[in-house]
Amino acid sequence: MVRTAVAFSPGHISGYFRRVEGSDPSTTGSVGAGVVIDEGVRSTVAPAAKTSVRVVRQDHATTGSPPVEYALDRLGVAARVTTECRLPIGAGFGLSAAALLATLMAANHLFDLDLSADEVAARAHEAEVLHRTGLGDVAASRAGGVVCRTGPGIHADIIRIYPEEPLYAVSLGPLPTASILSSEEAMARIAAAFPDRCPRDLADFCLLSRAFAEKSGLIAAGVQKVLEDCDAAGVPASMTMLGNGVFAAGESAERVLSRFGEVYRLRIARRGAYLIEMEP
Repeated sequence: MVRTAVAFSPGHISGYFRRVEGSDPSTTGSVGAGVVIDEGVRSTVAPAAKTSVRVVRQDHATTGSPPVEYALDRLGVAARVTTECRLPIGAGFGLSAAALLATLMAANHLFDLDLSADEVAARAHEAEVLHRTGLGDVAASRAGGVVCRTGPGIHADIIRIYPEEPLYAVSLGPLPTASILSSEEAMARIAAAFPDRCPRDLADFCLLSRAFAEKSGLIAAGVQKVLEDCDAAGVPASMTMLGNGVFAAGESAERVLSRFGEVYRLRIARRGAYLIEMEP
């Protein structure tokens, strides 16, 4: 029987952020706030002569993941990896970071690498920053809650609160994260729009995120229409950062979002990435 390890990492919806440029990937990242969600990525890892990654979302599969392949190579191991998720990829749900955290956690156990949780997260964060797939999702997804990151990287202080209310989201398609994170003009608008405080609760998080989305100029026409309908119904909502979608809270959120596509009912995660099983 082939030895395998399976791990899971929650995803993360960023509401507002500001890039922080450091001297290297460990000190580069972002500050801001987001929500760690109970949906994420399950990764199954097995030894192999050469690394391969299969990405499965519901019944659709693709191959290859440069960040995951890079991170495994940095660890000096080769593996056959299958990542599985229910949420759409590239839509602002932090699934790139989740895939990295779950895969590296599983690989750490499978290959007896004896890395600490900090070291696993540091490798995942490095891959995210270098491949421009995210800036703060790894730090957030190490635990649960509505998070407020006060510094870049995985060692900065993070304030976490744990509201009980569900969150709803709809995706209108992917958004090219790398092109935005590499645009000086976009980063300047984002920095100017950043609300420099932490959210008090889920509704306040939606409020701060919405102000940021409007001022940053990142809202696409399709997203704007969804937000306008949420406003008309008195539903707190904003844009998933960075994704072409909307998250919303409140009793009427699911009904309003259902006009625009499949609605994902999410809970705020109570824990971060974890090992599920090792076989044999």
